[in-house]
Amino acid sequence: MKFVVVGCGSMGRRRIRLLKKISSAFQIVAVDSNKERQNKVRKEFAIETFDSIESVFDCFTPDCAVISTPPLSHSSLIESCLNHNCHVFTELNLVSDNYKNNIALAELKNRVLFLSSTFLYRDEICYIQNKIQCSNSPVNYTYHVGQYLPDWHPWENYQDFFVWDKRTNGCREIFAIELPWILKTFGEIDSFNVMHSKMSSLQIDYDDNFVLMVTHKNGSKGLIACDVISRKPVRNLEVFGENVYLKWDGSPDGLYCYDFQNKKDCKIALYDKVDRKENYASFVIENAYQTELECFIAECQGSKKAKYTFEDDLNTLSLIDRIGA
Repeated sequence: MKFVVVGCGSMGRRRIRLLKKISSAFQIVAVDSNKERQNKVRKEFAIETFDSIESVFDCFTPDCAVISTPPLSHSSLIESCLNHNCHVFTELNLVSDNYKNNIALAELKNRVLFLSSTFLYRDEICYIQNKIQCSNSPVNYTYHVGQYLPDWHPWENYQDFFVWDKRTNGCREIFAIELPWILKTFGEIDSFNVMHSKMSSLQIDYDDNFVLMVTHKNGSKGLIACDVISRKPVRNLEVFGENVYLKWDGSPDGLYCYDFQNKKDCKIALYDKVDRKENYASFVIENAYQTELECFIAECQGSKKAKYTFEDDLNTLSLIDRIGA
């Protein structure tokens, strides 16, 4: 298979590395308007790079495009790649620009349009979903996700990163990462109340913390706190009900299920090997990023379906708009 990876920043390099890990037979080229990022990719991966997506199509015929640029650029890139008969994998969009047209275009071209939702491919989330389904009763949960915005990409100024922009802000991205698996796990939301404000001295023009209380249609309830001000990177989940108790700190070795009979927390080991990169929080691992790429490739080959779609994301983004993030 032939791939073009659009964007040579941290996510684009991650996708290139994982594609090479999945199969050394893949032919991969990359696109970035920034020469420094191009040079870094050529040096690290020994692949050809281009200044624009148009110049790629002049001399290369990719089967698949992986779009890893800032979210506000995604819509036009998706359209261009679909018009050149590529299956398209894209990182989080955060905005719904041109969604319906691109969904229709993918159907017309009979191409896969695949949206990243990495947490749905985490083994811990699959385990949690199964335990909740087996409990066969409503549950309550508390969930706090936060990290100080300048620490997200410590190698660059946060004002040069798309999370500085109000339309694609940091809290909005957290909700876009977390709500897909929350909705798939606990069910559709019936109602919610939200509190939010700006507490920090960060040079941003959006609220930096949200506390969301939700009621799900199946009777489950949750308290979700997200922020870009927590000086310690945090992802803490607690799920409790009559038939289940789970806690998870977001890391691959931090999932526990309470044993009612023996009155103790039991550590749940799900990984034979954990793939980590430096400069990221402990709860950021590469395994699920690879798994969702493998799912995309399998869907292109007709053997699997995505766990999360553009249609699903329209509903999620609408909910985030109503939350006010």
